[in-house]
Amino acid sequence: MREARGSGGPGLARPRPERGTPPVGVPAPHSRRAQLHPGAWWLWALALGTAATRTTNPLLLALLITVSGYVVAVRRPHTPWARSYGAFVKLAAAVLLLRLAFAVVLGSPIPGTHTLFTLPEVPLPDWAQGIRLGGRVTAEGLTFALYDALRLAALLICVGAANALASPSRLLKSLPGALYELGVAVVVALTFAPNLIADVRRLRAARRLRGRPDKGVRGLVQVGLPVLEGALERSVSLAAAMDARGYGRTAEVPDAVRRTTAALTLGGLLGVCAGTYGLLTAAGGGYGLPVLLAGLASALAGLWLGGRRTLRTRYRPDPWDARAWLVTASGVAVAALMILAGSLDPGALNPGVVPLEPPTLPLWPAAAVLLGLLPAFVTPAPEAARDPRKEPTT
Repeated sequence: MREARGSGGPGLARPRPERGTPPVGVPAPHSRRAQLHPGAWWLWALALGTAATRTTNPLLLALLITVSGYVVAVRRPHTPWARSYGAFVKLAAAVLLLRLAFAVVLGSPIPGTHTLFTLPEVPLPDWAQGIRLGGRVTAEGLTFALYDALRLAALLICVGAANALASPSRLLKSLPGALYELGVAVVVALTFAPNLIADVRRLRAARRLRGRPDKGVRGLVQVGLPVLEGALERSVSLAAAMDARGYGRTAEVPDAVRRTTAALTLGGLLGVCAGTYGLLTAAGGGYGLPVLLAGLASALAGLWLGGRRTLRTRYRPDPWDARAWLVTASGVAVAALMILAGSLDPGALNPGVVPLEPPTLPLWPAAAVLLGLLPAFVTPAPEAARDPRKEPTT
């Protein structure tokens, strides 16, 4: 006789999951709605990077790095591309050390009276005036190089935070239709570093399991070829997927609409460039903001018209909700307050090195930087990593 179906004993049929329960290893339907729009992460990170470019105060820059690092630590998803943040931190440290090495070997234009040590100076021909190799190394010159390199390092770390928090594929889906072709190239370029790091980690782990060296020059050479092969395979797969989905097909639009789109987009970009230049210079403070706003409006109108040429549909688009507005507003507030602080008290944001004095922490610019911590409290926590091979217990 056929055995009765039940929930106990080997070889018996497993109980069916309740209706509405997602399959094993597949996140729940509401989990995607709980994720933040990737554009909000990029706007927040770029705003923090803008704030970093407005100051050379090492205390404020260290505070910016800490804020971005804390948000990444508590909101980074459990995905391979999210591990690229550590690589950006290492790149920032390498840039910092390289800038200091250049200041030691090539000298610094900053005069100083506190000599740390003196290197043998190499005589150069007359056509190389203004350049020196070796010579006197001063504390003022090294401090100036440290401040300048720390600003670039903070900018790199902010970009790394955006790479670790925002999904590149979801960001590509959220781009307007007019920027889709350009967005594919940008997203592929942005995913190169995370994919490269994931491939290197995977290959190094495989070599360690086989008892082969994974460090040093020999390990780097033997790992490099499989990494390049994997990058080539991903490029071919991407091209095949784009061709299968009909990428590049456009709709027929009148010539007048096409010319209007080109004029609005080009004029808007020129207006954005002119307005940005006006905001960065003292002489253009009066016209910079109006020209920038007019350029943005013209560029957005051009993008809206250009999007009519691209026949695209979005499957489960990411909503731009109140949390995305809060995250974006927190980053924009940090950048705006830092720009305001630079115009009101430039000495606090850009401490001098001649005479050499310890930097001080300005209170209200530091409080403005702390506004960047808002995403750590208003965004959902990342989901725990799931193993699709693990079956649920009943």
